[in-house]
Amino acid sequence: MGRLDSVLNLPSTSSKLKEIQEEFKDRKVILGVDDMDIFKGINLKFLAVEQLLQQNPDLKGKVVLVQIVNPARGSGKDVQEAKNEAYLIAQRINATYGSSHYRPVIIIDRPVPRFEKSAYYAVAECCIVNAVRDGMNLVPYKYVVCRQGTAKLDEALGRQSDSPRTSMLVVSEFIGCSPSLSGAIRVNPWDIDAVADALNLALTMRDSEKKLRHEKHYRYVSSHDVAYWARSFMQDLERACKDHYTKRCWGIGLGLGFRVISLSHGFRKLSVDHIVSAYKRTNRRAIFLDYDGTIVPQTSINKTPSPEVISVLNALCNDTKNIVFIVSGRARDSLSDWFASCKMLGLAAEHGYFLRWNSDSEWETSHLSADLDWKQIVEPVMQSYTEATDGSNIEIKESALVWHHQDADPDFGSCQAKELLDHLESVLANEPALVKRGQHIVEVKPQGVTKGLVAEKVLLNMVNGGNPPDFVMCIGDDRSDEDMFESILSTVSCPSLPSAPEIFACTVGRKPSKAKYFLDDTADVVRLLQGLAASSNPKPKHHHAQFQVSFESIVS
Repeated sequence: MGRLDSVLNLPSTSSKLKEIQEEFKDRKVILGVDDMDIFKGINLKFLAVEQLLQQNPDLKGKVVLVQIVNPARGSGKDVQEAKNEAYLIAQRINATYGSSHYRPVIIIDRPVPRFEKSAYYAVAECCIVNAVRDGMNLVPYKYVVCRQGTAKLDEALGRQSDSPRTSMLVVSEFIGCSPSLSGAIRVNPWDIDAVADALNLALTMRDSEKKLRHEKHYRYVSSHDVAYWARSFMQDLERACKDHYTKRCWGIGLGLGFRVISLSHGFRKLSVDHIVSAYKRTNRRAIFLDYDGTIVPQTSINKTPSPEVISVLNALCNDTKNIVFIVSGRARDSLSDWFASCKMLGLAAEHGYFLRWNSDSEWETSHLSADLDWKQIVEPVMQSYTEATDGSNIEIKESALVWHHQDADPDFGSCQAKELLDHLESVLANEPALVKRGQHIVEVKPQGVTKGLVAEKVLLNMVNGGNPPDFVMCIGDDRSDEDMFESILSTVSCPSLPSAPEIFACTVGRKPSKAKYFLDDTADVVRLLQGLAASSNPKPKHHHAQFQVSFESIVS
């Protein structure tokens, strides 16, 4: 900004500006400033100007395109061909629409000093950047600043400092600065008709509209200068490094899948001995377990629980000190079938939309979002992505729809999932539904229904029943389980609990998580549960209860 302003304040700039104004008196100047190479779209720009003059004969003699060509950065056959073609098109346009006093296209192909460029920027009614592929490209920014001018330039030109400033930009959608210029007319440079129409619009737009667009652009360009970006990047770096020394770094994966993750010092592997000692000295325990990826491997084709999983869950449920829940995104019918032999096991299906305390109780339905009409919108959209993505399929649940792409090509499946996510978010903007992306899935479920609410409901039920928990364990492997970890931490810190329970929030796999502990895989989880089940010994307590009943009957 400072450098541009200093150039605008030079006497040579104001004298050149007057000279250009005199040269193009009563004519509107469209300006292009580009390097001479095959990517800058100079030839396409000339073709658009030709189209503009052909479709609007009244503009003949009133419009001039000044194309400043920076020296080519390389000298190759392709650059020379582009240059030759540009000159041929320019000659054709000038021969067809020009006259002895008027040339519609003027090519300035020589080193142009900065003050002269700035003068052209300040004179031009419109600036066009028509590159077919480019980096940031600061030409539009320079144009906006030069159109704004400076107090010194106003004084030299005898112009009122508060006189309205206008500028118009036609920019290719394939250049880096295009998204930051919301008042510019964006074009596909290959679409000659569209570029011609954009130029016509830029020239004929009302001055009041041009002024508003210019003000918006100048406000952005002047506030987002090099100092702003330097400060912004430094702040981002400082924020990212703030906890740097309180974390440990782990290398995970092999080859192209290798990555380094930083985890807090408190994040450690959950040892069986550590949790068993806490388990033995507590009496009111709540245990929450995810299903897929936690007690059954994510890669397993057969999703039914193994006999050892059923056995260990029954052992935990038979301990009267325990309340055990499977909290899963799976449908309730599947969970009911798989755990039919676990009579005392609590089940939360479809992320907690359905909940059952044990096999004898009825399923409770969440009333947070009873409206499921959005399913009729979602299914056709998912169906079209399923048809276009080999190896994908739709899972229809009672409260949710899930698009699976585990068997599709990994790259294409992931790309399609991202598109589907964006598509669904736009069509469901006003519906009571939430779109979430998980491991190889895109899921749409009712708003407000989370696994965290299941944990909260169970824990508060224990508190209200006069049995506040003194041991809480929660194990899960994906994003939906993070809601449980968060909910448990917030629920147990409420003042209604006499004392804080021992909490073992545990994620499966080493990764950033709200959980304090991790286990490596599902085999680790099952081993841990077996360790807890072995230290549960409900039988003596059961015999003790029988003995108490017999003794009381004898006394009576």
